[in-house]
Amino acid sequence: MEPLRRAVIDVGTNSIKLLVADVAGRDVQPVHEESRQTRLGRGFYETQQLQPDAIARTAEAVAEFAKTAREHKAASIRVIATSAARDAVNADELTSTIQRASGLKVEIISGDREAGWAFQGVTTDMAFANAPLLLLDVGGGSTQFILGQGERTHFAHSFPLGAVRLLEKFPHSDPPTRGEFTTCRDWLKNFLQTEVRPKLEPALRRETDSQSAGIQLVGTGGTTSILARMEAKLDRYDRERMEATRLSLEQVKAHRKRLWSLPLTDRKEITGLPKLRADVILTGVMIYEVVMEEFGFKLLRVSTRGLRFAAVMD
Repeated sequence: MEPLRRAVIDVGTNSIKLLVADVAGRDVQPVHEESRQTRLGRGFYETQQLQPDAIARTAEAVAEFAKTAREHKAASIRVIATSAARDAVNADELTSTIQRASGLKVEIISGDREAGWAFQGVTTDMAFANAPLLLLDVGGGSTQFILGQGERTHFAHSFPLGAVRLLEKFPHSDPPTRGEFTTCRDWLKNFLQTEVRPKLEPALRRETDSQSAGIQLVGTGGTTSILARMEAKLDRYDRERMEATRLSLEQVKAHRKRLWSLPLTDRKEITGLPKLRADVILTGVMIYEVVMEEFGFKLLRVSTRGLRFAAVMD
């Protein structure tokens, strides 16, 4: 099959991401990838209104990424939007502003589709293609839990839990205080126990009983990519080395302790942590740590693939 060059622009709650790739069936070969933080979800969760400046920044980024995709000779450019856009009461302002700026229509995808695509994208990697997985995709406004193996998913659900959403729900001092950390963590543990566990645990128990090799926990999205870079002390994006990283619960906990103990200016100097992500990494790493504790996972593997890799195939 002759590969076709396609592009996907992913409009997330925290950042806008571009993937240009050569696609042949389930073979996705990235040609160009880029990310820009526009924080579309800033100031959103109290009113469910996307703010005009965040909409403007997002539309500008989409227009520039569309230009980049055309320069790379993409035959098609798809724009998808996730949590903040689907929850917003003024989503039409976002979609119309993006269309005026870029000439492209925006697809606001459901949480179920986001979860399904995340799993499909991760399993384009042969390392995960046939293994039993619990995939955790932590975004800015939502988190997807997907349990499956190969082309079959046994459980997929999108929860209103994200790094930006949690950061805005629990503002903190600089550096955060112990009390602020405890309040945020207690709320998160309660959310997992009351909202996630009743839905996920029956499926997780069934699959655990039927799998002799055990289920692997795999993280995809910005938080795990950053944790992998921090662990490997990478000052640039290196897919091969990031995906080779294994993070034990003890290592995740050590990163969380370090990050929550430092002021923002010091976090910005950590190798592997992009300066613009030095605030939201606090809640992102906490989500992974508490999920690992609550569901008994001792090891976290990392995938740099996910939603965009499936959307570009679809």
